[in-house]
Amino acid sequence: MVIAVIGAGMIGAAAARHLAQAGHDVVLIGPPEPEDKAAHKGVFASHYDEGRITRALDPWPFWSKASRASIARYGQIAAESGIRFFHETGTVMAGHEDTPYIRRLCEVQRDQALPCDRLQGDALAARFPFFQFDPGTLALHEGQGAGHINPRALVRAQIMLAERAGARLLPDIVLGLDEVATGIRIRTDRGDVQANQVLVAAGGFANMILPAPLPLTVYARTVVLLELDAGEAARLAAMPSLIWLEPDGNDPYLLPPIRYPDQRIYLKMGGDVVDVVLRDTQDMQDWFRSGGNRSVGRMLEAQVRARLPGLRVQSAHVQPCVTTFTPQNIPALERISPRLSVAVGGCGRGAKCSDELGRLGAELALGRALPEWAREAAV
Repeated sequence: MVIAVIGAGMIGAAAARHLAQAGHDVVLIGPPEPEDKAAHKGVFASHYDEGRITRALDPWPFWSKASRASIARYGQIAAESGIRFFHETGTVMAGHEDTPYIRRLCEVQRDQALPCDRLQGDALAARFPFFQFDPGTLALHEGQGAGHINPRALVRAQIMLAERAGARLLPDIVLGLDEVATGIRIRTDRGDVQANQVLVAAGGFANMILPAPLPLTVYARTVVLLELDAGEAARLAAMPSLIWLEPDGNDPYLLPPIRYPDQRIYLKMGGDVVDVVLRDTQDMQDWFRSGGNRSVGRMLEAQVRARLPGLRVQSAHVQPCVTTFTPQNIPALERISPRLSVAVGGCGRGAKCSDELGRLGAELALGRALPEWAREAAV
């Protein structure tokens, strides 16, 4: 039996690894990161970056459980591939102690017995003197098994291990699917591929492939990268990843200093609240080619400076990505026909737990039932 995984990003590459290492005949289909994004005519992905926050803490049990399962396998993936992608800098989640999201976060932390430190007032200021928090802030600091991952490196590691276990990687762009008597015919820009089972893990581009669209909402997102000199990077070397939960449900985030491929060191800030919906493939391609929204970048930079008083920045630039949401605010992990399954929709949280989401998608492709917790909506 041939199992095709469409989408060689974070979830798809993980699914291919799990399937191949279990002894299945796997073909992973998806193009590499384009060298010239502004001129690229094909599909894109959102893992084209060096930093994503990882942690077990989350206001919703689904995301906490999926994250913990993935984090538990980080060491194995790194050891088997020889690729380092996890940086254990710790993560802080903070907000006013009386807001619903902080209360829910504390409930999950207590119910799941997640180890962390609770910090307020003078203790919080002493622990993280470079941060500025408002009075009444409660911070949960997860010191172990938390920090940030390099999504590009994780995808490389997953693909390496999948290929080592026998998976075939095709750098094709999938144009559509046709169910036929013998299985599924996958139409690509390089020809047809035949498979007995197909798992679609193509993120925001999934609906350009599927015979019937899923109820996905894809948003244009902008992040800002703030370049630091060596002295400022050293001053912030002990900085954890930070997410602050606002009363309206927004959760802007900040990553510690990270060295990017251009060899410069950046702080990365995300949390774009300008909800521009990308309605089709053309919208998504145009957005990725645009380079991002500079006015959003300026807004994010102002938030960073408010949170890190005295921050010295050498330069700032923006980059685009997308977030794909489902109505349940958890991934669409579904078997939509006897031969076709989907694992789509990171809902802005998928990178850190992509290995578990890929494993769950692999289970679907094998016709297996998912655990009850994988159906727990986060709304």
